[in-house]
Amino acid sequence: MRTELHCHTTASDGLYTPAEIVRLASRSGVTLIAITDHDTIAGNDEAATAGSAHGVCVIPGIEVSALSRHAETHVLGYGVRPSDAATLARIATLRGVRESRARSILGKLTRFGIHIPFEQVRALAGDAMIGRPHIARAMVMAGVVQTEQEAFALYLAEGKPAFTPHEGLTPAQAVQLIHDAGGLAVLAHPGLYAGDLSALLDEIIPAGLDGIEVFYPLHTPEQTARFAELSRRHHLLLTGGSDFHGPRGDAEQSLGSVHLPPEHVEALLARLGG
Repeated sequence: MRTELHCHTTASDGLYTPAEIVRLASRSGVTLIAITDHDTIAGNDEAATAGSAHGVCVIPGIEVSALSRHAETHVLGYGVRPSDAATLARIATLRGVRESRARSILGKLTRFGIHIPFEQVRALAGDAMIGRPHIARAMVMAGVVQTEQEAFALYLAEGKPAFTPHEGLTPAQAVQLIHDAGGLAVLAHPGLYAGDLSALLDEIIPAGLDGIEVFYPLHTPEQTARFAELSRRHHLLLTGGSDFHGPRGDAEQSLGSVHLPPEHVEALLARLGG
């Protein structure tokens, strides 16, 4: 079974609509896909409808942003189907956190003589959750940089002068939110975490973490082996995905390009009740 358990749509900062992502999955031979938009579940219903039409199994998901020890991290949620008003309201508040972050980034850019109106970024995002790619796109349109990749390399990536971390949930709170929504919580791309990973794991595993995204395009073979061993030691699920956003450059991974061994697919589906 070819899978894609980490991808983004126009509901956040991806370039394809949920339906388009599912159609692409079908054409690519991907039969199981999880929609994991940043801090929103807005694309899940559209993807599920398209999945039924194209023979693709769609797992409703989310990628929740969190801050731990002054470093940003992300927690993937699989099988999220919130039904109570309180959980839906908590997910909705994540939009405000993202908009505040965008305003902070734009404020930092002004120190370098770069003036991008928030309204322009909001217009580029449309109804989607605002993300750094929308700011990068606005910078290209303003002629500040040549490409979105250059915007990240010079200003927007973690450690660069306009970067602003999320100030919303802690990792433990992100896990709890996903559980309250009926999902499984999986630590995303641990190899990209800029803080103390051991300290993060000490915080997030007791909070009920269900798995680790072991297989990821930017993980080295050594990291993959380490994260697999950590997962097995703590009896956690092993997952993987490409983090597909759409065609943005040579470094972009294709949908379904990360191979997840069948035994780990089966383990995830068993936990999801499928």
